[in-house]
Amino acid sequence: MTGRDRLRELLDAVLDEEHRSLADMAHGAYSSPFHFSRRLARDAGEPPVAMRRRVALERAAWQIARGASVTDAAFAAGFGSVEGFTRAFTRAYGHPPSATPTGSAAGSAHWLPAPNGIHFHAPDGLWMEGAAGASAAEVTALMVHHDIDDVRTLVELAKGLDPAEYARDRLPGLVLLQWAGPEGSIAALLNRCVGTYEIWLASIEGADHPGRLTDDADPVELAARLDDVAPRWLAFVRDVERRRAWGDRLVDALCDPPESFVLGSVLAHVLTYSAQRRGLARALLRQAGAAVGDPARPGGPPDPARDGDPIEWLRRGAP
Repeated sequence: MTGRDRLRELLDAVLDEEHRSLADMAHGAYSSPFHFSRRLARDAGEPPVAMRRRVALERAAWQIARGASVTDAAFAAGFGSVEGFTRAFTRAYGHPPSATPTGSAAGSAHWLPAPNGIHFHAPDGLWMEGAAGASAAEVTALMVHHDIDDVRTLVELAKGLDPAEYARDRLPGLVLLQWAGPEGSIAALLNRCVGTYEIWLASIEGADHPGRLTDDADPVELAARLDDVAPRWLAFVRDVERRRAWGDRLVDALCDPPESFVLGSVLAHVLTYSAQRRGLARALLRQAGAAVGDPARPGGPPDPARDGDPIEWLRRGAP
């Protein structure tokens, strides 16, 4: 799924069970011990031997909490004796391994202080802590930005299609929402992606119904409409988040009869159905012969346009 990650390769070399010494680690990372230690100390803020020992103790604490014996945990952690393991464990945790509470050991209870936020993650992985203070609002902002950017990507791809292929009903009878009508063409799916922003903003802003849940706009017109509505949609999301007003209700007079909607449910609705439409549109664009992203390149990350993956989109430096 991902391209080459040198730091991850170095961490793998540190934590490989067969790498018991610094020389073993460096050899596994195709590096000299000097350069290996310098790179880890610079990028991870911790000498490799110290990191390995700490993560091994975290794993041992997790194993003991899950019912493993102290002896098994000690040798799995690379210690030559139970006594040496007990001394190291007690120094790190403030109590002997035999006093470790048993249970599911979920979450971060077994983590030790770390200068780099890198910890053991069950059953055999790593967890890297991010910046302190990250909130659900940041996830919401990421999803909203990705949604708009991905719609824009698909509209740009549609510009290269023959108009007949763009409007062709490829999924006859497809209805995602009863009130939105059939959406079996690329044109219908992309028009509804953009039109949904416009209709909800009309309700929020008290404007007239734009009447745009149709499939009659070509990709050039659709791109222009998206350029107009996207900043307004983002501004709405930012304003509601600033006021912590996702529980507010909107009475939508554009419905007949008028209905009320919780703002949080409006955003969830838009993101849910946009994701469905984007997935279908991407598949139909590919079917129509559009160049939907570059193929995976050896040694490099895949093109986010190919799959619409927010992970790859974020790795490419998206806002």
